[in-house]
Amino acid sequence: MQKITRILTVVVTCLCIGYFSGIITRNSIEVWYPTLVKPGFNPPNWVFAPVWSTLFVMMGVAAGLVWNRIESDRINVRKGLQFFAIQLVLNFLWSYLFFGLHNPLLALVEIVVLLLMIFETYVVFKKVDKIAGMLLLPYLAWVGFATVLNAAIFWLNR
Repeated sequence: MQKITRILTVVVTCLCIGYFSGIITRNSIEVWYPTLVKPGFNPPNWVFAPVWSTLFVMMGVAAGLVWNRIESDRINVRKGLQFFAIQLVLNFLWSYLFFGLHNPLLALVEIVVLLLMIFETYVVFKKVDKIAGMLLLPYLAWVGFATVLNAAIFWLNR
């Protein structure tokens, strides 16, 4: 596969995960989420879709760049892509736990695991391709912020 095909394959996969996460969150954003007490640093709802769309594209490009290095560093590429797949599943799972089950505590526990998995993915991606590693930094920062936000929502609504 050529580089662009690999990148597009993973970008489309990431955007599909985002789309299905959006299906889970859509009803809760309108009905349940507004009933929660939120901290002052909670962004307006309209911020989330463009931020996540951008992050999913960046994640896909990063994974595609790593995948493209399969011939030169098979072990780290496989490890990195396995970590990437795990964190992508965890990303989807968080939406289900928080918005689907309306369970901020369980979502908080899970997002900490997600954050650690993103960090592990970043470490391996950086070894394989420095640009791929850098492309994961905004995602790592956003999920770090989301972890703090999730914790604050849990605390304020316990």
